[in-house]
Amino acid sequence: MIIRGREGCLFEMKAYVFLVTKAGTSEEVLKYLNKVAKVKGVTQVDSVYGRFDAIVTVEAPSMESLGDLIYRVIEHVPNVIHTETALALSHAKA
Repeated sequence: MIIRGREGCLFEMKAYVFLVTKAGTSEEVLKYLNKVAKVKGVTQVDSVYGRFDAIVTVEAPSMESLGDLIYRVIEHVPNVIHTETALALSHAKA
């Protein structure tokens, strides 16, 4: 699967990372991730209602680099206490 990114780059992997944060810290986490988004493969950060506090959309050229991004960047953000990742199987425009 190949996905075209924001700048026209080709990404082979896209994933959604669901975050649970410490109580009262989700806005801090989102601000931090929005800063990181300019440099890393984070393409979107959304605050949500429900079981999770936020959903982060990430893109990377390979499964290895995707895992690296999730482990080294997202899971080490202060106040993130749990993550779950869903890999995109296909991409369709609405």
